[in-house]
Amino acid sequence: MTDRPDSTDAANSMWGGRFAAGPDAIMEAINASIGFDRRLYAQDIAGSRAHAAMLAAQGIISDNDAAAIREGLLTVLSEIEAGDFPFKTALEDIHMNVEARLKEIIGEPAGRLHTGRSRNDQVATDFRLWVRDQCDAAIDGLRALIGSAMGQAEAGADWVMPGFTHLQTAQPVTWGHHMMAYVEMFGRDLSRFQDARARMNESPLGAAALAGTGYPIDRHTTAQALGFDRPMANSLDAVSDRDFALEFLSAASICAVHLSRLAEELVIWSSAQFRFVSMSDKWSTGSSIMPQKRNPDAAELIRAKIGRILGANVALFTVMKGLPLAYSKDMQEDKEQVFDAADHLMLALAAMSGMLADLTANTANLEAAAATGFSTATDLADWLVRELGLPFRDAHHVTGSLVAMAEGKGIDLPDLTLADMQSVHGDITENVFGVLGVHNSVASRQSYGGTAPDQVRAQIARWKEKLA
Repeated sequence: MTDRPDSTDAANSMWGGRFAAGPDAIMEAINASIGFDRRLYAQDIAGSRAHAAMLAAQGIISDNDAAAIREGLLTVLSEIEAGDFPFKTALEDIHMNVEARLKEIIGEPAGRLHTGRSRNDQVATDFRLWVRDQCDAAIDGLRALIGSAMGQAEAGADWVMPGFTHLQTAQPVTWGHHMMAYVEMFGRDLSRFQDARARMNESPLGAAALAGTGYPIDRHTTAQALGFDRPMANSLDAVSDRDFALEFLSAASICAVHLSRLAEELVIWSSAQFRFVSMSDKWSTGSSIMPQKRNPDAAELIRAKIGRILGANVALFTVMKGLPLAYSKDMQEDKEQVFDAADHLMLALAAMSGMLADLTANTANLEAAAATGFSTATDLADWLVRELGLPFRDAHHVTGSLVAMAEGKGIDLPDLTLADMQSVHGDITENVFGVLGVHNSVASRQSYGGTAPDQVRAQIARWKEKLA
């Protein structure tokens, strides 16, 4: 009979080698956030400087203590930026790491910094500032991407290509019109980030743990110092709200969907079967075994980003869905997925902007493809309505019969003879051939928002004015 291990040994074997010290090491590992929230250092120091200045202005701490805190925080900032800061897991988070180092630098005045605030409002302020910065970065990235798409649209306002429904040739459109569709989509993304930024621009600082503070603080002053429009009006809401992060992730998810759709089209268009576009070598890779290959890896990776960004969105919604007011430690899990989603969104925006700027459209292939698949059938039906006065349903039936005839002969609609057409409807005249070319087709789509080159140029001009 073997000896039974004592309870400590048994527990340690369950934790595994990494946690040989037992439950204390487990608790430190699960409780600490410094491994990721160190990214908030600039925001944390900015918030602390604003708070210290306000405390001095209100006579809560002395001017000398405030000056020491200010200079000490600048020293901490320079150490972090230089890579010389000794981050310590035992101190749990960025707030305690900064404050502990501040005490080492300036001594006793550091202990006055936390007067009238809590880590609850501190982290809410830091995180809100960080997400606000990411909204600004997304706005800048989208403006650059819209500029790249508009550059393509302006160059190709007259280039004809197939428009698809169900990935089947539907009607001819212009390259410029197709590119401007993405300008509209990314423009809505731009407005979502702008709206989210405006909504989140309220300061939690001074809400303290959850109930406010008895010190005569001035929350309007700290809000103004940090670039907020106003302080948040309810201290419970201030420390427990993460709507700003959810809105950012929601906007990022929709944007990533748009990026993925465009990336999918670039993957398809660059294939040997389509040859609609040529990708720059900057955004393609070769094959390790097939020397003829040029793989659209950048587009494929952008296409995949929606998975992790939407995953971050779902994760944070799930964390927040059952939390009572005000702060719960669950909310420590709010940052890593937001950090990751923001990093990958910014990377995808930059990559797509570069890809579009370097993209070459193969105009001959685009035009040849636009003329296939009976793409001007709707133009023929419209002509029958407009010129012969047929009800559209009758015109649709006549056109369908002519398409079937052309298909049977192995030709396209413009290749049918007038006699062929008159065998289906005797009133058709030779004028019908004027609407069957792809250039005539796109030029006729003059309705607002249509694919006609003049309409495309009008939309480009509108967006240039809007972005200016």
